[in-house]
Amino acid sequence: MQVFGNVATQPEVKKSKASGKAYFEFRLAESQRGVDTEPTWYTVRVMKDSKPLLDRGDFVKVTGKLKTDFYLSREGKPTGTLLIIAFEAAKIGKASAVAAEVTG
Repeated sequence: MQVFGNVATQPEVKKSKASGKAYFEFRLAESQRGVDTEPTWYTVRVMKDSKPLLDRGDFVKVTGKLKTDFYLSREGKPTGTLLIIAFEAAKIGKASAVAAEVTG
């Protein structure tokens, strides 16, 4: 699948519990053209050792496999997130000044 959207959180390094390998993870907001008050949110997992050259607010193209990640919330309720196991996460452009003010 391919998703275009804005990086909502700085990519941070995490470690796989099963393999011990490092990967990077960030949140992505995909929205339609114009004003979208309810974007689709994804957690993007980039399975590489090197940090992706992405910053919060960057407009990116993510290519990967879509999965659902179910877990229990802090309150003990079942919840989940859309997870993209990314083969590619490439910056297309910087966020506009207006978008940067909204997210910043």
